[in-house]
Amino acid sequence: QVQLVESGGGLVQAGGSLRLSCAASGITFRLRAMGWCRQAPGKQRERVATITSTGSPNYADSVKGRFTISRDNAKNTMYLQMNSLKSEDTAVYYCNVLGTSSWGQGTQVTVSS
Repeated sequence: QVQLVESGGGLVQAGGSLRLSCAASGITFRLRAMGWCRQAPGKQRERVATITSTGSPNYADSVKGRFTISRDNAKNTMYLQMNSLKSEDTAVYYCNVLGTSSWGQGTQVTVSS
């Protein structure tokens, strides 16, 4: 049974930074592409970044240059380093195993202006 647990969200001022973590279990993590999505109130879920099993990242234009996705296969954990945060980054952030319906419970990120 796949389990994904996000952590690291919180309240931060605009221009600040946060680092999200996604701990995975129940999968062969090192073989799976992973990703982060976010959903703001009243909006559709939006893909933020993905990372292949070999560590190649891809970013949405809205976060390119500010966010960095990474993974530690030894710890079965994926990360999202978020810098230069803006109020429009406020959302619940979810991690998922690409190509599956496996999602975490989400972690709230709130950026105050």
